[in-house]
Amino acid sequence: MSRHRHHPDDDDIDAFRQALREAGVRPIETNRADPGRRRHSDASAAARRAAASAASDEHATGRTSDGRVEPVSPSEPLDFALPDLPWRTRSQLKRGRIAWEVGLDLHGYTLEEARRELEAFLRDAATEGRRCVLVVHGKAWGTTSDYPVIKSHVNAWLREWPAVLAFCSATESDGGTGAVYVLLRRRGRDG
Repeated sequence: MSRHRHHPDDDDIDAFRQALREAGVRPIETNRADPGRRRHSDASAAARRAAASAASDEHATGRTSDGRVEPVSPSEPLDFALPDLPWRTRSQLKRGRIAWEVGLDLHGYTLEEARRELEAFLRDAATEGRRCVLVVHGKAWGTTSDYPVIKSHVNAWLREWPAVLAFCSATESDGGTGAVYVLLRRRGRDG
């Protein structure tokens, strides 16, 4: 492999841009990511935090563990499904064919805050009868860890949550390996 980079000429660049247009690729209108500020100003997030704080001791400890988890790499796709989930449903989820209805962004949260937010979010989604939700966990490494802490814990927490039928890394347009689609059990419908 050569150390010298090939610099494409204008014809190559034009051909590449034309191929992108023909493939239906659209330029990004805005960059919604802002890792420099915390997203705690969201009214629904504030309501979830208040509900989590006011919950009974049973709910205060939560349903998810806060112990050690299996580290996952930033680019590793997450994938989990209950054994009896139909193959077709799992396949549709993996391809992003099941529209997610509401999302949660965990950027800027501490590990404990992320756990409380996720639990409150999943509780709310189940109460509202949501079928599929998006959880953005990011891929950033922890300040004291050599792996993405929030992503690794979300991978473990979702496996423990009773209403989760399946989850998998999102398609690139919804965050790729920095987010997961979560398929939830609907009360009285999915067993």
